[in-house]
Amino acid sequence: MRTTPPRSARRSLLALGLGTALVAGALATAAPAAAGPGKGHGNGHGNGHGNGPAYGVSAPKVVTTDDGRLRGSVVDRSYRTFEGIPYAAAPVGDLRFRPPEPAQDWRGVRDAREPGSACPQLPSASNPTTSVDEDCLFLNVTTPAGLDAEREDLPVMVWIHGGSWRTGSGDRYDAGKLAVEGDVVVVTINYRLGPLGFLAQEDLSDAIGDVGSGSAGLLDQQAALEWVEENIDAFGGDPDNVTIFGESAGASSVCAQLAAPGAEGLFDKAIAQSYSCTTRYETLDEAEAVGAGVAEDLGCVGGDVVSCLEDASVEELLAAWPSSGGQFVVGGSALPRQPAEVIAAGDWNRVPVMHGNLQDENTLFTPLRIPSDQYGYLLDPANYEAVLGARFGSLAPEVAARYPLAEYGSPLRVLAAIASDTGSALSTCEHVDAYQVLDASYGSAEVFAYQFRDQDAPALVDFPFPPSLYDEGAQHAGELPYLFPNLFGGPLTAEQQELSTAMVRYWTNFAADGDPNGAGVRTWLPYADASYVQGLDVDSAGGIGPVDVAAEANCEFWASLN
Repeated sequence: MRTTPPRSARRSLLALGLGTALVAGALATAAPAAAGPGKGHGNGHGNGHGNGPAYGVSAPKVVTTDDGRLRGSVVDRSYRTFEGIPYAAAPVGDLRFRPPEPAQDWRGVRDAREPGSACPQLPSASNPTTSVDEDCLFLNVTTPAGLDAEREDLPVMVWIHGGSWRTGSGDRYDAGKLAVEGDVVVVTINYRLGPLGFLAQEDLSDAIGDVGSGSAGLLDQQAALEWVEENIDAFGGDPDNVTIFGESAGASSVCAQLAAPGAEGLFDKAIAQSYSCTTRYETLDEAEAVGAGVAEDLGCVGGDVVSCLEDASVEELLAAWPSSGGQFVVGGSALPRQPAEVIAAGDWNRVPVMHGNLQDENTLFTPLRIPSDQYGYLLDPANYEAVLGARFGSLAPEVAARYPLAEYGSPLRVLAAIASDTGSALSTCEHVDAYQVLDASYGSAEVFAYQFRDQDAPALVDFPFPPSLYDEGAQHAGELPYLFPNLFGGPLTAEQQELSTAMVRYWTNFAADGDPNGAGVRTWLPYADASYVQGLDVDSAGGIGPVDVAAEANCEFWASLN
């Protein structure tokens, strides 16, 4: 155990709120099916080889960590899971809003066959997870089932879930496919969400000190990485070969940790899926202004505001949290500067990076940003010129020339395509900017950029619009079932399974040695310019290979308009 604190309904809709309140998100809710043993890929780490990992000694179901012994379970004789492992003390009472403290030891063997509680999040029709339990700082470990008990050298991948910094939990992600086919150890984590993880308020900042308020969620993630550093060898993992990866708000977490001083040395590689590492976060002053409104709503004004906030019920806090609240806070010692600034200056936690997005990211969000009574108007092709005129004024003819109605079918689909190409933390042009900043800052190291492009990928949301007027395409979160089987929607087709196998190999190859290339996958060139982005698609629709995403997304055109 540490003796010092850690270093400073069909398909689910989860709140993701990027700048405005959105009613969709980056996680799915269907319980993943057990992944069967896959084929290895000879990536040079551990026992990966042409026929998959093979071990002569079965690993025990009971392992010993610094805090105590854990009993896990074996799934389909393919992989072991250990769930509900506390990596920090319950953040309750006067620990609410504070940096995480060490977990307590336990006696005997702790049952790790069921997940721990998800962190507090609001129940709603769009969020299937309901929790008001603040004792939620748990993680889950997945390893190949037949791992030799003496091995401690498998690459480790730590998954940080998305969900708008306000929903989700690590146990939703079945990491069996990654572990078995990739010969890696996978850790999925919880971290404090919403006001418990990101509330900044002036009195709280004064009480907490240099770290400031609003950074509990960021510091939780670092505490989980410290747990990995100290304990993952008991599960066959190499603590000196750790990759953090995440999607949407989880990718935002990856980007924040690249710039966070307290994360230095806690990971060796990073994968950010669908969030730009050059996106701006609120400053401490800005976040404290939001927190002042939350405190006022709770009646915490005058007197001992900190005690009042600590005494408020979880339900009251969640209800008072604004739809625009969340994200990381820049200004305290946990995250002193904007990640974009830190990366551009070369002062970041410089590790190999894989960074990418989806071709049609904002196809998911565009209908959710408009009142439903406008759907008919925006789906009617006759309104195309009026819609563009209202949005772009005198520039509308130029935009129409770049996004012809005949190609897209409806004004709504054009707006979705424009939003996917430019203008947000998910958009292609925003990602291209991030690739360029990362690449320029790296020196001799390499950045690997990708774009997921399967137009028939399972959709997180099925909109009831005619496909001729609103083709959903490769929308936000669509790549997740290719890494975490059956996360939402039905099973993948045979052709999509081939793409899934290739993606798992790329992701786990990168976790092994910082290079996604290896036996059985097509060459992935490191980023040099926008034409060196690796397209990930099924073979019948373009397959895997370099694509010029900046040209496709009209990035030069949009830059000229700006």
